[in-house]
Amino acid sequence: MDRKRFTIQIKGKKYVLGERTWIMGVVNVTPDSFSNGGHYFEKEKAVERGLELAADGADIIDIGGESTKPGSDPVPTKEEFRRVVPVLKELRDKTPVLLSVDTTKADIARAALDAGADIVNDISSFRFDARMISLVAQHDVPVVLMHMKGTPKTMQLEPHYEDLLAEIGSFFKERLEVAQAYGIKKENIIIDPGIGFGKKFQANLILINRLSFFKDLDVPILVGISRKSFIGKILNSPPQERLEGTIAASLLSFIHGAHILRVHDVKAVRRATLVAEAILSENHGKNPNGENKNRHVC
Repeated sequence: MDRKRFTIQIKGKKYVLGERTWIMGVVNVTPDSFSNGGHYFEKEKAVERGLELAADGADIIDIGGESTKPGSDPVPTKEEFRRVVPVLKELRDKTPVLLSVDTTKADIARAALDAGADIVNDISSFRFDARMISLVAQHDVPVVLMHMKGTPKTMQLEPHYEDLLAEIGSFFKERLEVAQAYGIKKENIIIDPGIGFGKKFQANLILINRLSFFKDLDVPILVGISRKSFIGKILNSPPQERLEGTIAASLLSFIHGAHILRVHDVKAVRRATLVAEAILSENHGKNPNGENKNRHVC
């Protein structure tokens, strides 16, 4: 398992990434989510889902109000605010689990941070809203920067790479340099290679298998593989029937260097990673029940 440890600080507490695999649970507050068809679009259901993910062992709950599936259109800021911020506020009142806001808009990120969010997850890596980079620097919070070719509307229209790994690596190097130039601390940056975001089937497999290529960037790696279309292609199954494939891709991702797995099925993936990590470490007696309490605070 090729995974370096990193220490990040959130609201005065230090957390270690790399001792074990962190799980980020997904709450899509959208009517057109590819994974659940809008099941959690209503606030009450979204909050209930977030609390369920926390109980299942999520380290982070990632809340988003704009679908980014291939071909999707942007959501107006006012509507995204209406979807995301009330859910985040209520979850902040009801759970101590770290909360992330999945948005490309500075106005949404600002409102979410004011409501208690701990992390910003920007799939555009600051490219869609120029104000986002200054906002993250000002608030001194961790940020996830993802690679995507094009936009959600266009990203799967015949994406092409001359050298997949080198091009994505260069993208992250440039984004890291820009972020630090604006005052964002390197220890606050997490990268996401963007599985399914402007990548064809084979490219997704290469990225998972070669995650260690990005270790020289010296930042933690997040991978979002949950229920993705490449799994559906392998299994010939719809999103709701891709659990086994998600678990397999999750285990291979952390073996090859992922620090955080962004998934819908938190409990199943967490239990699978606990077993795999115990086998890999040959430490079967350590934390056999995978208890959640304070397990990532150093």
